[in-house]
Amino acid sequence: MTGVIQFWMSHSGEFAARLGQHVVLVAVATCVSAAIGVPLGIFSAHRPRLGAPLVAAANIVQTIPSLAMFGFLLPVPILGGVGARAALVVLVLYGLLPILRTTIAGINGIDRAIREAAIGLGMTPRDLLWQVELPLALPSIVAGIRIAAVVSVGSATIAAAIGAGGLGEYIYRGLSMVDSTVILAGAIPAALLALVVDAGLWLAERQFSRRRRQQRPLAAVALLLVAVAATVSAGAALAAGITTDIVVGSKNFTEQVILGELLAQKIERDTGLTVGRRLNLGGTLICERALAMGDIDVYVEYTGTSLTAVFHQPIDKESRRVFETVRELYAQTGRTLLPPLGFNNTFAILVRGRDAREQGLKTLDDAARLTPGWKAGFGYEFLERPDGYPGLSTAYNLRFSRAPSVMDLSLSYRALASGQVDLIAGDATAGLIKSLDLFRLEDNRHYFPPYDAAPVARAAMLLRYPAVRRALEALGGQISADDMQSMNDAVDARHQDPAEVVRRFLSTR
Repeated sequence: MTGVIQFWMSHSGEFAARLGQHVVLVAVATCVSAAIGVPLGIFSAHRPRLGAPLVAAANIVQTIPSLAMFGFLLPVPILGGVGARAALVVLVLYGLLPILRTTIAGINGIDRAIREAAIGLGMTPRDLLWQVELPLALPSIVAGIRIAAVVSVGSATIAAAIGAGGLGEYIYRGLSMVDSTVILAGAIPAALLALVVDAGLWLAERQFSRRRRQQRPLAAVALLLVAVAATVSAGAALAAGITTDIVVGSKNFTEQVILGELLAQKIERDTGLTVGRRLNLGGTLICERALAMGDIDVYVEYTGTSLTAVFHQPIDKESRRVFETVRELYAQTGRTLLPPLGFNNTFAILVRGRDAREQGLKTLDDAARLTPGWKAGFGYEFLERPDGYPGLSTAYNLRFSRAPSVMDLSLSYRALASGQVDLIAGDATAGLIKSLDLFRLEDNRHYFPPYDAAPVARAAMLLRYPAVRRALEALGGQISADDMQSMNDAVDARHQDPAEVVRRFLSTR
């Protein structure tokens, strides 16, 4: 716990910003869900046949996993993309069901005799709603809002995968670094925030349950509207206060976070422009979509990945030809592939160093004879990519005792070292290879294409800011494989801050 507190203190400014983003996301999403869900609940309670499809649709939304929902929204114009906008849409959708159901339950639970007495007193349907139904149903409605708010606190952490910010940034960063301190730095305040929200709304629920509050539905509704206006205004003010000229993105593993920070610091230092960071965005698909839609302006991609996973071209083994092919394909889509940074981060098929020494393993062919008794663990992308496991297993006739386990790339190194699996596909420049005593098997059949790391940027942004092009081109050939592995090791093995690691590297250039 001491390490977590020290982390918060050393990152106090960043932590406050992340916490503020999380609170705004949850507050705005919950209030909008309430503003939509309560009227729909009232309508559904009064007209059950028409309301049934609304409840069914909300039920269906609730069954869709959060990450899948974010993925569905990526290509959707206006509502989709990466960032807080798409996150708010998902959180609002998830918040509708509990509010809708509890509103219906609260109104339907009112004793019929009370309704008949009100009608007998000459109340109109409007009077009945505002003076009888809403006051009596209010505790149930607040209970639904309470559930929606707590769900939003947890779901908002996942939204960091699409660049929405919040406390989930620390959780994803910690996972990529396999650093429990950074994970807890995001998880603990998220859990505490959920408890605070739950306790606060529980107290509100109790207050509305008291008889003296039951005759003030208009005040309660007015309070809800004020809360909506206040939180939306806070969100707008926050967005207005964070203006950036350039937005840099990255995928969700250590090397990518370092390279994203490298581009950002280089642009800031050489151009004076304000740079926003949307790091830990997820896999290739999310970064590619974000760049295509203009949600980010630049990120580092690998030429082999672009060739096979982005443009679905046949595997090519010649580095220069792959670069030229990919550069032309990017140009056709309004994007520019800039000069390579200087290292080839090809896939590294890894085994434990001890096993390699004891059994004389040097090449993938050497390992193929032992794989029937081994367990393999691969990242999500590697299992599906055309240049990944399907082709590799055919090229080397790899057969395992059971289907390969699917795991996060950053966790696979430690899974191998601890004996949970016997073979993984990592990155050639991963810092944990050396620190965990892992051994890279030689790709003696030259299966993998080149994976030269190079920035890919929106052409419109480079035309608008020529200084950015010059800054990024100046990085061409400046990062060797040893440099990259050293920076990865500093973050992964020694748990140093990526921004500080990059700052030290650039100070030598």
